[in-house]
Amino acid sequence: MSETSIEQDRAAAPRLRMQAITKHFGGVHALREVDFEARAGEVHALCGENGAGKSTLMKILAGVIGDYEGRIALDGRVVAFNGPRDAEEAGIRIIHQELNLVPDLSVAANMFLGRELTRGFGLLGERAMAARAREMFERLGAPIAPSARVGDLRIGDQQMVEIAKSLLFEASIVIMDEPTSALSDAEVARLFRVIDDLRRAGTTVLYISHKMNEVFTLADRVTVLRDGRFVATEERRRIDPTQVVRWMVGREIAELRLDHQAHAREVALRVEGLALPATAGSGRPSLSDISFTLRKGEVLGVAGLLGAGRTELLEALFGAAPRPPRGTIEVEGRPGRFRRPAEAIDAGVALVTEDRKTLGLFDRMTVAENITIRRLDRLTLGPVVDRRAESRAVEESIERLAIKTAGGRAAVTSLSGGNQQKCILARWLLIEPKVLLLDEPTRGIDVGAKAEIYLLIRRLAAEGMAILMTSSELPELLAVSDRVMVLCEGRKTAELTRSEATEESIMHAATQFLDRTAARAS
Repeated sequence: MSETSIEQDRAAAPRLRMQAITKHFGGVHALREVDFEARAGEVHALCGENGAGKSTLMKILAGVIGDYEGRIALDGRVVAFNGPRDAEEAGIRIIHQELNLVPDLSVAANMFLGRELTRGFGLLGERAMAARAREMFERLGAPIAPSARVGDLRIGDQQMVEIAKSLLFEASIVIMDEPTSALSDAEVARLFRVIDDLRRAGTTVLYISHKMNEVFTLADRVTVLRDGRFVATEERRRIDPTQVVRWMVGREIAELRLDHQAHAREVALRVEGLALPATAGSGRPSLSDISFTLRKGEVLGVAGLLGAGRTELLEALFGAAPRPPRGTIEVEGRPGRFRRPAEAIDAGVALVTEDRKTLGLFDRMTVAENITIRRLDRLTLGPVVDRRAESRAVEESIERLAIKTAGGRAAVTSLSGGNQQKCILARWLLIEPKVLLLDEPTRGIDVGAKAEIYLLIRRLAAEGMAILMTSSELPELLAVSDRVMVLCEGRKTAELTRSEATEESIMHAATQFLDRTAARAS
């Protein structure tokens, strides 16, 4: 075959072709003979339930996982990467679902980590790096200072740093793994505009998402994986969300019906005049004069835009704020202004954090150890862990929450994000809390697992547990909550009954002070 014919074949071939990709972790097959291809200048959505193999496939492409079977070709050339740096040199960048940033470094330092700009005598070109970082944030419409310490940023802002980092160096393929999981609606809109710019420039965007509205807004084509196997690839215009969900789960999912018949009982949590000034330079909102009650047997949803103070409220109630808040907090009638989480736990308060990777998971421990670590006082014989009792507790938790795992001794990092979240939930349920605080409990979880979490939350409420839950997804709050409390700029702006709560009424309350600020400015 002539060189001209070879070049013509390459031009006609997809930019990316992955063939017969197989990967297993111990006894768990993450991928089985998966084929996948993508064209230049397209947004290709990759869908599937947690554990379907989406992130594993993309980590193989990005050089994060090097031990696999199969073949990868870029523009017709077979490639094999010895690490992420090799993949980056080949023009592949990945935005991980679990943030991969160094908290103690500045935003600019994180963005150029390993690729620092230098000036004379080998000194760091800090001004040049800051200027480049600032350009990226202007492109994304994100008001983030390059000099800010990453650990002081909210999760949503950290997500924007990760996105800016991936776009900083020109790439032919950009992988986005649940990039909007912690972003506000305004930030999502800006990201979509950037994705359109990348498509027009000929960049291939591989987009992993559980959100069907995002998939059907952005994608040119959709590929679905299920249980580590390829199911289908189709042009987005030829299918609808129902078909994609059917491919993902292998069955029809009827409209979720949640039981709200449980009657609220006596007050479990009472908050009066809660206030917490923000730490200077942290970028986090202050809380001011927040009052509410939470009864046993009910779910109180907390709504608000990014930066409204939802996470800060839960941290203050759990003793995880930088300082104890002002005001009155009572748990079942007893004072509960906690100075540290251990005091809150002793009083029967548990918190499932939004930041699963950093604050929720013990990534060097097994599934069993992650589940039982808060309940070892009941699972020991003297100074030794009672392995039989531990195994029983773990098996019951795995069955109760339908955790997909090879067993209690499996590494927790071998689980999908949704199953890791279930392990954290199982840990707190073992201590039988009086008040359960849930901060974005379904972040990064697929549609099937979300339904399981919703049903679990309602079941816990029916059993008498008091649950305070935040979510960025209004349909989720409306489906699960008995009442919805709305925050704006750290202040309570509304408390709506189930019949009063609509997306319109919540958004009106969530922008109440923002509207006033805009009116004054004009």
